[in-house]
Amino acid sequence: MEKQNIKAMKDVQNTQDTRNVDIQRVGIKNIDLPLTIQRKNNTDQIVSAIAKVAVSLPRNYKGTHMSRFVEVLNEWEHKNLLGVDIKGCLEKVIQKLHAQSGILEFKFKYFINKKAPVSKLSAPMSYECLFKGKIENNKYKFILGVKVPVTTLCPCSKEISQNGAHNQRAIIDVKISYPETDHIWLEDLIDLIEGCASCPLYSLLKRQDEKYVTERAWDNPKFVEDVLRDVVVKLRHHPVITEFEVDCEAFESIHNHSAWAYQKEENIKK
Repeated sequence: MEKQNIKAMKDVQNTQDTRNVDIQRVGIKNIDLPLTIQRKNNTDQIVSAIAKVAVSLPRNYKGTHMSRFVEVLNEWEHKNLLGVDIKGCLEKVIQKLHAQSGILEFKFKYFINKKAPVSKLSAPMSYECLFKGKIENNKYKFILGVKVPVTTLCPCSKEISQNGAHNQRAIIDVKISYPETDHIWLEDLIDLIEGCASCPLYSLLKRQDEKYVTERAWDNPKFVEDVLRDVVVKLRHHPVITEFEVDCEAFESIHNHSAWAYQKEENIKK
């Protein structure tokens, strides 16, 4: 078979740009990937994740090579390391793209078999989670995030009403950072957050369980401010967490709006 003469293709991305603009982040997002999550019980859970990966781009380059992002993610996926070695994957991306900084982010749903409080019947409970790695100025930071649905019951409503009090579902969105030498399990972070609500949520409840959760919320009324402060105190006193961000939103059952509270703290272990 006669060999074809292949004309050398021009690398347009590597051509010079003259607009004098350094780009802080350029890359790909909304790429679906299977992710290996290590569980606290020494097993793995394979989840469907949505990835975002990006690097910095110096002003003198016209563009980055988008296919190289996918090449590295594909390489780490075949090694079953995508959710295990985020730092190594990000370092490879930065090296392959000749960049100075970069981010790698995975969003996914994580499932925990959760027992009902009285009947002890078990069913999967899903939580929206985040793994994010950042390298800037040769320093690596890992961010672990989870959105935990809970119940809150209004203290004011309980105080002023003869019968009942309004309660609602709330979402506590927590992001934390800690040193590379330490580790925090998703299960432990979720337990910490759920303990700050009027009552946790469950996937499966029998009548005796419903009685428990409604009475538990009644005995433990909390404003959104109470929930936020309780989470903040626990995170401040955690032995390894160095910074955190907490966003609490209660979807009010008697108002056409949400109640909301937010706190971010850095360098709390100085």
